Amino acid sequence: MRPHQNDQLLVALRHAARGLAQRRSIRDLEQTLHEIVTSAVDTVPGVDAGSISITEHGRIETRHPTSETIRKLDETQSELHEGPCIEAIDDPPASGIIVAEDFAGDDADLWPRFAPRAVDAGYRALLSTQLSSNGGPRAALNLYSHTPSPFDEHSRTMAGLFGVQASLLLYGAEQATHLQRAVDSRDLIGQAKGILMERFTLGDEAAFQMLVRTSQDTNMKLTAVAEWLTHEKTHPARPDAGRERRG
Repeated sequence: MRPHQNDQLLVALRHAARGLAQRRSIRDLEQTLHEIVTSAVDTVPGVDAGSISITEHGRIETRHPTSETIRKLDETQSELHEGPCIEAIDDPPASGIIVAEDFAGDDADLWPRFAPRAVDAGYRALLSTQLSSNGGPRAALNLYSHTPSPFDEHSRTMAGLFGVQASLLLYGAEQATHLQRAVDSRDLIGQAKGILMERFTLGDEAAFQMLVRTSQDTNMKLTAVAEWLTHEKTHPARPDAGRERRG
């Protein structure tokens, strides 16, 4: 790897790292993912376009494609369930990288339905690197090229490093979401306990046990019982509501 290329890579990754440390919301997360795709396309030699594929609700969806053509190519891979990005997500090698050197050459036999569509769209090669880490969402960074066989060892190393950056970002966002849900659940249960303590003159532990028993008796989740209680407290039914409906 040449010195100036080292500098390019370090600058791009440091910029992405600063963005990662500063992100606080889903909108910020999406902006950082966009920046990672853009930086990878601008920095990795031989790359002309890019995107991120991520599994959501059992379907592989495209995030931050650099053009509408790339969006359609990613969607085609998802529809056909065939292509480098699908393999990078579902069955990657130890390196995590799947490379199609030339969709008009030998790779046409590997992906016979997708390859012709990539060529028709003007793209001859594609590198997809897995972004998944244990416990995080399954995803891949996709880097497209107009020319065949553009990805040398240097390109693959750089693509892999960008993949690590994006993977850490996605994993961190997933863990933050789980943590926020846990905090929200704790706050909700705390509010419900407070309602029971006030209504029935109970202590903290007795109120919690009352919630647990109600959850078991009704076969409802503890958070669902707590949500019902807090909603009933803030939106009580009017005593004359039934008479109005009958009238």
